[in-house]
Amino acid sequence: MDNLKNLLTPINLIIIAIGIVVVLGAGYFLFLSNRGAAPQVTEEQTVQEVVEEEAESTTVVLAELKDSGQSGSATLTEVDGQTNVMIELDVASDVAQPAHIHTGACPDVGDVVYPLTNVVDGVSETVLDVDLATLLSERPLAINVHKSTQEASVYTSCGDL
Repeated sequence: MDNLKNLLTPINLIIIAIGIVVVLGAGYFLFLSNRGAAPQVTEEQTVQEVVEEEAESTTVVLAELKDSGQSGSATLTEVDGQTNVMIELDVASDVAQPAHIHTGACPDVGDVVYPLTNVVDGVSETVLDVDLATLLSERPLAINVHKSTQEASVYTSCGDL
């Protein structure tokens, strides 16, 4: 017990407190010095792949409409000043399904602003010649998938941007 009292003298407590402050300060300095550091490129990756991984993106949930059974998502990713729109539906149709970015919000969308590649077998990929920030500044917008070219007035899924 006397050894413990000797360790907890005011001088020793001050030394311990200073040590804790130094360790925390050094950790904080290292944290700040690593912020904004360039991404590390491994041998397996190219610089372009690393840049694409860090590209700005957003995901839109596509909700089923009119008991179509079709829900899914649309991922919008900016790459080189353009926006890549990737649609993936949970239930695929072998019929080409038109898809668009419309003005307004689901389920009552307005005019087509950006036509997208038809969804076939549940998948569509389109590159739009507009950066993602500009596209998002045009909201309210919605992504809408139609049943088919012949039944374009029937919406199967929709999601608000």
